[in-house]
This record gives sequence, C-alpha cells and structure tokens, in this order.
Amino acid sequence: MIEGPVRVRFAPSPTGMLHIGGVRTALFDWLLARQTGGQFILRIEDTDRARYTEGAVEDIKESLRWYGLDWDEGPDVGGPAESYFQSQRGSYYSSAAERLIGSGAAYECDCTPQRLARLRAAQQSAGHPPGYDGRCRNRPREEIDHSRRQGLPVVVRMRTPDRGRVSFHDVVRGEVGFDLARLTDFVIMKSDGMPTYHLAHVVDDHEMRITHVLRGEEWISSTPRHILIQRGLGIEAPVYVHLPLILGKDRSKLSKRHGADQALAYRDQGFLPEALFNFLALLGWSPGDDTEVMGRDEIVGRFSLDRVSDSPAIFDPDKLSWMNGVYIRSMGNDELADALLPVLSDPRGGLPESVPRPIDRERVRELTPLIHERLKRLDEAPELLEFFFVDEVSPNPAEIVQRKMDRASTVAALREALDRCRGVDPFEAEVLESVYRALASELGLRAGQLFGSMRVAVTGRRVAPPLFDTMAAVGRGGCAARMERAIEVLEIS
Repeated sequence: MIEGPVRVRFAPSPTGMLHIGGVRTALFDWLLARQTGGQFILRIEDTDRARYTEGAVEDIKESLRWYGLDWDEGPDVGGPAESYFQSQRGSYYSSAAERLIGSGAAYECDCTPQRLARLRAAQQSAGHPPGYDGRCRNRPREEIDHSRRQGLPVVVRMRTPDRGRVSFHDVVRGEVGFDLARLTDFVIMKSDGMPTYHLAHVVDDHEMRITHVLRGEEWISSTPRHILIQRGLGIEAPVYVHLPLILGKDRSKLSKRHGADQALAYRDQGFLPEALFNFLALLGWSPGDDTEVMGRDEIVGRFSLDRVSDSPAIFDPDKLSWMNGVYIRSMGNDELADALLPVLSDPRGGLPESVPRPIDRERVRELTPLIHERLKRLDEAPELLEFFFVDEVSPNPAEIVQRKMDRASTVAALREALDRCRGVDPFEAEVLESVYRALASELGLRAGQLFGSMRVAVTGRRVAPPLFDTMAAVGRGGCAARMERAIEVLEIS
C-alpha cells in the first residue's frame, strides 16, 4: 500500500488519435491518484513535429473527459508548470543537455545520416547488432563547431558506460537489471534542437515532481537509458510501474481486428463510459476476488498497485459488450431514454431521415421498456425501434411464411389475425396474447407459427421486441394496416 498522495502523469504524443490502450494507462494513473488523494497530470509530449496530427490534442482531451478521467494539472486546467506542452518547454531541455555535456555525461556528435546508414549496414552484414560506434566521443570541440558552421546536423548523445549493470525496482516485476555493455550512446537532443523522449520526459517528470511513472511494459528496455540521464543530472528516479501488455483473444498484438479502436469510437458504437471504465480497470488489475461489475467509487477504493499483474491482459470484445449490457440494464427508463435520443437522432446511423426531428422523447420513453433487457449497446436501438416510427414496413415474403406452412395457409391465418385485431378491446398486451393464443388453437397452428407470421407482418423483422407489447405500442390502426400489407405482399409475390 502506498503511503501518502502520489503525483502521476499521462503524457501522450499527439501523433494520432488516442487509442484504447492509452486510455487504460491514463485510467490506472487516475485511479492511483484518486485512491491516494494525489494529483493526476496531463502532459502533451509534442516534440515530434514531423508526426504531429492535427486535432489529436483535442481528441486526447475529449477522450479523457468522456471516460471521466479529469486531470488536476495540464491543458485547460493550468498548474505550477510554465507549460504542459513539451514544445513550449525547450529551455528546460537545452539547459539539461548543457549540464550533461559539461559534466562529460553527454557529448555532441556530427555524424551524418549517411555515415550512420553505412555503419548500420556494415554491422548487419557482419551479424552484429546495430548501434552507434562512439566515433564522436572524444572529437575536439573545434571540429564539432566547424561542422555546425558548415550546416551539418549536430546532435547530443548520452555517453553510456562500456561495462557494468544498471538495475531498478519495478512495482510489478520486482528487480530488473541490464548489462550496460549492450547499450550504445543514444541521442538525447536532435539536430533541430528538439529533445528525444528519453531526455524530455526525464526532465519534465523531475520538474513536475512526478512520484510514480505508469507506462506500458514495452518501455522496460528503455528504462536504463532514463536512469543514466537521471544519474547524469543528479536527480532521483520516480517509482516505475510497467503495466502488462494488452493482447487480442488470439494472444497477438492488440489491433482493430480484435475489436480495439480509437478511444472515442466506443462512444459512437453505443458503449457507456461507465462500462468501459469498469472493463479497462480489469485489464491488468484484479480486485482480489471474482467481482467483475464495479462502480467507479468501488474501483477507486479497491485499487492498488500490488494487484497489477505482470501477465498480458486479454481484450475480449464479447465481455465488453456483455458488461455494457449490464450497465444499460441498470439504468432507469428515463435515463436510458435520454441516452438513446442522440443515438436515434444521429443522421449517420439513427432513425431514417423520414422520421421527423426532434425525436419525440416521450415516445422513446414509452418504447424503452420493450428493448431495455435486450440492449448491449446503445447503437442497437435504431434497428430495434425503427418500425415504431415509420408508417410502413417492408416484410420479406419468405420470412412471413413460417416453418411447415405455405403461402395459402399463411394468408388465411393472417386474415383471421386481422379480423381479431379490429375487434380486440382493450388493445392491450395481455388481452392480445389471450386472443391470439386462442386463435392459434382454433387454426390448428402452434403459437410460434402464428406469432412468427404476425411478428414479421407488424415489424418487418423476424426478431423484434415481445410481440404483444409491440402491437400495443404500434396501435390497432398500425397493426391492421401492416397485416393488410403482409397479405398483399404474399398474394402478389
């Protein structure tokens, strides 16, 4: 158990829209901050200007807000740091680089890209791992200055020890060690004056007093570099927490084909932020028992780093859909109706354009109980509710005719059903069911045969909400008109 409040940061690069894996990292940061009464900081690591994606910063912020991950310091919020965008913190990095050069922990390098490419090719041909050969380690300053005046690219490299080991304690994995002989001198400042990730995040984490760094396990191999920079600057390392990978169900690298997507895509697909919060919290963390469905406050109260796993987490889209359905079923009808209105109104996937806007909220509220138990995602609602809002449906003749029936017997059954429809009083679900069960018996049909034909006639679908509740909601006139249309379809097709 951690004693005292932590300071954690989520530091995405705006080189693309935020992915669901990034949200998992941010969520664990947020949980640790809230569980300890600490601070969750958002920092934008935007030094890679060549790969900067327009709109990515706004996407990151909107995604975190939708998932309920509010930040205590960062863009739009402020805080004691001069800026939470790395592109505006250049003086911190250049100062750190100068200190490292001055102490001999780093040096300037004027090797051209062409030379480095030839070096890599030669190393690969010889069967050696690629890496810098240290050519500039002891170059006179005059030669470096001459290259700079000639317009050649000059970078700053960290001087790595030729021997020895570096180790660090990881909360999830325990003691982790690396042989320094396997590291080559690496770049910490690029020729355009921008820092690499290695230098920038170390400087920022120190300046922003970050106590715990939570990140994916793919960064473990880079941690020795970060420790060398920290030692060169004389600063204390934060506590490292390398989170387990997230894999698809086939245990390969997570991708869109596994159901993983950009963070906000789940909103458009009809998922609830509360369900995703719950689902993502369980990707690499366990509460210690078999509990799966937990509210936000319960997860915060039970979260601890000692229950973060070192084994890969499996992203199961079926489990996500199931969990989302659980959260939908826990909503009241009014709450669900309000959540469905924007989905039904959406021109990209909601009700047909022929349905007048704004969608009648009271009508949606009346219909919500019919689909409440069946929904797994909000975006399933338009298909389930469409036939309630349109004047006509277009049943498939083959679907109207049920098993062990033909067109003639189906038409005869629907004519009798139409006749009963006109006379049922009151036109309510219980009365309708009683009348039509009796009719099925009269006609020598199984209830499923008669009801199946009626369902397709009234809704245009083989699968729909409960038939008699649906008929009551459609109304006597609508049901009669649709049965007449189904009979016509069968007779002319």
